[in-house]
Amino acid sequence: MDGADAGARHARCLARDRDRDRRAADARAGLFENARLGEVLAALAIIAAVAILLWIAQPMLLAIGNWNLFVFFLVLVGALMCLGVPIAFAFGIATFTYLALMTPVPLTIVVSRIDEGVSDLILLAVPLFVFLGVLIEMTGLARALVDCMAALFGHLRGGLSYVLLGAIYLISGISGSKAADMAAVVPILFPEMKRRGAEPGELVALLAASGAMSETIPPSIVLITIGAVTNVSIAALFTGGLLPAAVGAGSLVLLVWFRSRSESRENVRRARGREIGRSLIRAIPALILPFVIRTAVVDGIATATEVSTVGIVYAALAGLLIYRQFDWRRLYPMLVDTAALSGAILFIVGAATAMSWALTQSGFSQSLAATMAEVPGGHLGFLAVSMVAFAVLGSVLEGIPAVVLFGPLLFPIASSMGINEVHYAMVAILSMGLGLFAPPFGVGYYFACAIGGVAPDAAMRRVWTYLGVLAIAVAIVALVPWLSIGFL
Repeated sequence: MDGADAGARHARCLARDRDRDRRAADARAGLFENARLGEVLAALAIIAAVAILLWIAQPMLLAIGNWNLFVFFLVLVGALMCLGVPIAFAFGIATFTYLALMTPVPLTIVVSRIDEGVSDLILLAVPLFVFLGVLIEMTGLARALVDCMAALFGHLRGGLSYVLLGAIYLISGISGSKAADMAAVVPILFPEMKRRGAEPGELVALLAASGAMSETIPPSIVLITIGAVTNVSIAALFTGGLLPAAVGAGSLVLLVWFRSRSESRENVRRARGREIGRSLIRAIPALILPFVIRTAVVDGIATATEVSTVGIVYAALAGLLIYRQFDWRRLYPMLVDTAALSGAILFIVGAATAMSWALTQSGFSQSLAATMAEVPGGHLGFLAVSMVAFAVLGSVLEGIPAVVLFGPLLFPIASSMGINEVHYAMVAILSMGLGLFAPPFGVGYYFACAIGGVAPDAAMRRVWTYLGVLAIAVAIVALVPWLSIGFL
């Protein structure tokens, strides 16, 4: 990338950051300027009415035993989410209300459990990998990888679709954030793909499927979170996550090949050997980073937290010394975005931990274990039910809340049925990814539409073909444990 292109790109990024800050300030100002006293009083009255109703219904709720969990953790949480309450607050309110009305437990336990949920040392890696995700885009590492793959495969039928899948696979190993992965790749590839005649809805469908496919690629934040809440080895999860994602990527490659057989290659130029060599040399520093991250964790050289710090230093030095692309003016907005996203993630983890503890103390986990043990088909039936359950949970609760909430409940059951924990983690995460990127509820699908600049309706019909193929890949991973544990 020459200096003019880099300067223009940085200017666009600064304008985007300023626009985001302006919208945030307008939203805060509007909250105080436009809120009417009557609306505030009405909201407080509704809250008081619901509280009084639950207090009056307390004897009846106690009488129905654990069926009251349905009221607090399904009906109440669902109602709060439909009203637009952030999911972490919905979890916290439901837990607090349940403990206050149904148990003699001191309510300070909610704060203690939230604190316990966010206090795991492993979770320090979350903000570091979030920051690394935005850093690789700003320093040019992501573009170097994409340019290299485009030079190698861009001339083929469906070539840029292959590049998109390969870029998400590689960049996921660096950033650990699906939103960062998509945001780094889309501006580079989508304009050229549209110029070649690709339908915008088709592109977003492929983008959403690639996001679901890459959930198990280390150092995914979901992998780190599931290791923290279930005590499964992070190194084992990092090792086991690559092949399941490769199976998903392979299935999407086959679908892309089938759908692009009639694609025109008119005006598509094949890169010359010198161009390929130059792009490959330029991409070497970026290609080294994912291998450094994975090798350091898997070989026990560094923890996930330590290696994320190494990744940040490496990316910064590469941007400063090799790619000469490091905009100091963007650093503060990037740190603010990292802090905001990391705080939201950790608050969700803490609130879900408190809710999971309340479910366990109620005896729900024992009932769930007994029910799951009676599923027909033994461990295969359990895996099939888990796939459906995590797909639904991933769609409704998003990714990390579903893992934190049900991971501690279901993983012991899987272990008691002879299912390897790493294998079960891969099946759960991939299934959850399907739900996360499946319309109409999957929030990841709408992220993909927003990043791709396409209306959700334009891709909704097309995305199901990709997700269906990916579901077959998840079933293969579930049926072949070696794909997850063969290299442990």
